[in-house]
Amino acid sequence: MNARTLMGFDYGLKRIGVAIGQELTTTAQPIDTIAVRQNKPDWDHITRLLDEWKPDLLLIGLPMNMDGTEHDISKAARRFANQLNGRYQLPVELVDERLSSMEAEEIIREARRDGRIKKGQAKRSVDQVAAEVIIRTWLNQ
Repeated sequence: MNARTLMGFDYGLKRIGVAIGQELTTTAQPIDTIAVRQNKPDWDHITRLLDEWKPDLLLIGLPMNMDGTEHDISKAARRFANQLNGRYQLPVELVDERLSSMEAEEIIREARRDGRIKKGQAKRSVDQVAAEVIIRTWLNQ
């Protein structure tokens, strides 16, 4: 049975949501949001997360249009995936994230209704939860 630790990234032009998952337990949880400034992710922040969690596999959400064609941001997400692989020498897989943001927003709405998330946290949380959805999508394939 595999017991790899998975780190998922929901790439965005302003923020990158990050989640951590476990292949053995098939679970995932949101952990952090990384700032992107002038098209550059905060690599020091990413390095700290990788050092702390020591993932075996990195999963990057690949934005796709509903008709299966690549989204405008797909090229940037692929570049980010290649940079992660080149910098950290860890295996990277792209995951179709077609519905991850919508699913994440629904999860956030439920959490706000239940009082688990305050209104001001929702914007940052949606990126992290989208990263969690990316890991769960991969685990369910």
